Amino acid sequence: MPRYLRSDFTKRQHMVSRDFEIFYYSDLHFETVPVHSHSYYEFYFFLEGDVKLEINKDSIPLREGDIIMVPPSTPHHTVILDSNVPYRRIVFWVSRTFFDQLMSESPAYAWLPEMVRQHSRHVFHPDRTAFQSLQSMLFSAIDESEGNRFGRETMLQAMIRQLVLAISRTVYETETQLKETEASSLFQRLVGYVESHLDEEISLDDLAGAFYLSKYYLSHLFKEISGLSVHQYITRRRLEACRTRIIAGEDITQTSQMYGFSDYSSFYRAFTKEYGMSPKKYREMAGVTAHSRQTQA
Repeated sequence: MPRYLRSDFTKRQHMVSRDFEIFYYSDLHFETVPVHSHSYYEFYFFLEGDVKLEINKDSIPLREGDIIMVPPSTPHHTVILDSNVPYRRIVFWVSRTFFDQLMSESPAYAWLPEMVRQHSRHVFHPDRTAFQSLQSMLFSAIDESEGNRFGRETMLQAMIRQLVLAISRTVYETETQLKETEASSLFQRLVGYVESHLDEEISLDDLAGAFYLSKYYLSHLFKEISGLSVHQYITRRRLEACRTRIIAGEDITQTSQMYGFSDYSSFYRAFTKEYGMSPKKYREMAGVTAHSRQTQA
């Protein structure tokens, strides 16, 4: 980074500017700053170092690319674990008055502060590309603030508005992607449970109880990912298990009963609807000779 963008660290914990301030710090042999809080919003972009954040009652090791949001009146400080490792970060302060103004202009500006307040989450880890995009915007804002070009104040106001919104968008997309990943992981565990219990009675209540989920959420998750209801999914997997055994020459009636179809006529209808032909015809089409045991078509 250009050396002229770097700020000498100051222990000042109050704003001099009315609306916002941005600092790029790069230090070695840095000492831990005591616990403190601000009257403004602080965004902190961690670039390098061996550091942990202590905020409220949480102690969080920081990784390169972390974004931290500290609302006003929130006790926090960073703890240096190894002062021999360069400590680089960008600190962005936004006054409460200016942030309130932004939130009055659009609810999009209010999303991140509200999410942090509701969930007491302060550290976010976007992907590298998103973080680098924010980093570029931050350095551009620092560069603009250090210069004296035409329309500097107006340009800075526009850049800061864009920057605050870009931070919120980055965190929102990071959180959405995380939720999608968590939902996919949960779905795979649910599917694994279904697979291992295909020969047993499985109901929506059973699944909800086994995973401590609400039936509404579980039903929504299955529909969202598989396009099927829980009952439809389980029925389809049981039919596929039956099909495999039938092709292998297993008794059709016994196979259907093994996989929860106590009524053969309902199994027959379901199989025919799924595969377009009767179980016996399907086996004949697959070129498998039936076992000598009596079978039903």
